[in-house]
Amino acid sequence: MPLRLTTVTMKWTCILFDLDGTILDSAPGITETLAWTFAQLGRPIPTPAELLAYVGPPILDSFRDLAFMSPAESAQALEVYRSRYLQHGVFDSAVYPGIPELLKRIAVSGIPLSLATSKPELPAITMLNHFDLTRYFDVITGASADEVRSRKADVVEEALARLRHIGANVTNPVMVGDRKHDVQGAAEHGVPTILVKWGYGSKVEEVGTFAVVKTAEQLGTLLLG
Repeated sequence: MPLRLTTVTMKWTCILFDLDGTILDSAPGITETLAWTFAQLGRPIPTPAELLAYVGPPILDSFRDLAFMSPAESAQALEVYRSRYLQHGVFDSAVYPGIPELLKRIAVSGIPLSLATSKPELPAITMLNHFDLTRYFDVITGASADEVRSRKADVVEEALARLRHIGANVTNPVMVGDRKHDVQGAAEHGVPTILVKWGYGSKVEEVGTFAVVKTAEQLGTLLLG
């Protein structure tokens, strides 16, 4: 069973943060762009609940697993999706309560902080810049533009490598995310995950987590004491 909250504070040496569903409520921009994409492709538009399932995992995986697209169809859908998302959807999001203050506390604490998102780095950086959050991160890590690096395990690996490159201590890292992909991807590298309840995950996605938190204040307690 994951911890719900504990008074025992781990001495984390670095912290990895997911973006969608963890820092930003980005679902409105993503789901609207997806609905537009399906319409442009002449495909039936999934329901709002079905579209929400696309938020978090690598988008090519979602096109394959949820829309049953072939690799060629997925590549076409990605091209259509990106053309609109970078112009409109990327800004249709909101920062979760307490997150800017927590990111600032982490920065002040001196614990190295990296973004670790399956979203490509260009839109991820655009969103962080839009909300003036980039300054709190030592490293920004996301999917590669060609989506070759998009699995969360690959993103976590790259984030740790970039942290090592700047001289950070990565002996006791922790991941903060909201979906099972965060938990499973981090676990491939022996990294525990704190799951946030305000994101897009379900109850079953708590399996394998180090802790589950409901507020940014609780998250801060586990990260910083």
